[in-house]
Amino acid sequence: MVVVAAIIVIATLVVMTAGWAKPVVALGVALVIAGLLGIAPASELFGGLSNSGVLTVGAMLVIAKGIVQTGAVARTTRKLLRKAHTAEGALLRLALPVGAASGLMNTTPIVAMLIPASKQLEQTRGIPAREVMLPIAHLTTLAGSITLIGTSSNLLIAGMAADRGVDMGMLSFAPIALPVAVVGVVVVILTARLLGRKGRTPALEKPTWRVEIVVGDNALVRGRSAAQVGLDSARDYRLLAIRRDGETLPRDAALEAGDLLIFKATEPGVTVLWASPHLGLAAQRLYAVSLNTGVSGVLAELDEDRGLEVIAAQTRGPLNATPIVPGATCYVTATSEEMLDESEHVSLWQDKAGSAPQPRQTWTALGILALVVLSASFGLAPIEFTSIGGALLMVITGVLPARSAARALDWNVLFILAGSVGLGAIVLASGLADILASAIRSLAGGSEVLVIIVFAVMTTLLTNVISNAAAASILTPVAITVAAASSVSPVILLALVGTCISFTFLNPYSHQTNLMVIGPIGYSTGQFVMYGIPVLLTGLVVACAVGVALTS
Repeated sequence: MVVVAAIIVIATLVVMTAGWAKPVVALGVALVIAGLLGIAPASELFGGLSNSGVLTVGAMLVIAKGIVQTGAVARTTRKLLRKAHTAEGALLRLALPVGAASGLMNTTPIVAMLIPASKQLEQTRGIPAREVMLPIAHLTTLAGSITLIGTSSNLLIAGMAADRGVDMGMLSFAPIALPVAVVGVVVVILTARLLGRKGRTPALEKPTWRVEIVVGDNALVRGRSAAQVGLDSARDYRLLAIRRDGETLPRDAALEAGDLLIFKATEPGVTVLWASPHLGLAAQRLYAVSLNTGVSGVLAELDEDRGLEVIAAQTRGPLNATPIVPGATCYVTATSEEMLDESEHVSLWQDKAGSAPQPRQTWTALGILALVVLSASFGLAPIEFTSIGGALLMVITGVLPARSAARALDWNVLFILAGSVGLGAIVLASGLADILASAIRSLAGGSEVLVIIVFAVMTTLLTNVISNAAAASILTPVAITVAAASSVSPVILLALVGTCISFTFLNPYSHQTNLMVIGPIGYSTGQFVMYGIPVLLTGLVVACAVGVALTS
């Protein structure tokens, strides 16, 4: 049965690595085959669906969505980068706050918010986005591994460890991950210029869209000019005019609620403006719609049709006077998708952005996050209960509508994590974990130092070949087995695994934040690998040194 289990695990990893099937499909097939062959019971194979780590990941995705929805991340980023004039300066300003945020919430929204900010820096101050975004992506990955809730792989390790009686707290990973992150960030910043201006720069779109946005009652820009908050000019948009009560104001005028801001923008610029937390827009979603054939009139008539509001179209004149062109695309806001389905003017539509940021809920959202973090840090309650409670509070307090909270749950990620727990069950129930543990002990020859080095190297290699969730599911039971048969603390060994799983610096497809930056910013695969080598080697050396020091 061990041989069969090994074949299933290896085949699954090969299929996932080669991209022959979606990871969730490959994992699902492996679990079904293992169940039919009797390798492990269904309660263990599908135990990931109730695993505390997986449940916590889902809850933290909702909490992170709530924080982002308030615009707190975007506002903080703008303030930090306001006085940056070099890539090193930008990275130094971002390192501490972004690192702290990465330890408390999912890193994906943080990186997503920083991509447009880096592009704006490139356009307005000549700071290459390539020298900022990949270092930031690596920084968030390193910092996220410090805490229990900073990365899904740590939560997965903790959930699997809890099932075997090993308790991993909020800062159990920090003794190894913190010094690795500190040294790693220094290397990331010092080597940022290696990225330089080489490589492919994505072609800039020509701004052909007219965007009209009314300043909301809760707008943070009230009493300040557009330039003071970075709304006057950026890579993807430029402020054309400000209208108040039918009169045109100077572009440096202090803005008030009800002012109409008129922009010329690229298509990505439309969503960038909609996502600005400074405008106090209504909590509606943004949709790109294709206008129906057989309709006529002007775009203003869509405003009267079931509450749709047009905010952007490809035109040079005012939106309310722009003729409806059948088949043309425009951007509208609506409170529900049913409005679009029932509209006679709309033939096709696509959801382009979430609800506009609601800054008035900032302190409520931050308070909920603080409550979850502090209760978990001091052991006041299990993290799975506090995180789910925090997610529910995001909805109850109105930070997130229930529908937005549901959308925040990335079911693909959650099912991959749950499937990875099942893969770990196959490794454990079949006896494969014991065999791997025996092989590692034989290789180490009873030396604690060699145990640390073997696990660090093995984890680093696996995480750059397969997904970090799969690496965690395989190595967690093996690490616990090795620790039980040696004098190495299982907490230290799992902290080492959790830290090294973050070393996804050679394979651009091994981590979601890598994929988020490599395309839009224009990195080549070779450039990605060359920049990642010094970060990976430094992190590996520090992790081994700290691990050895802690076990001696």
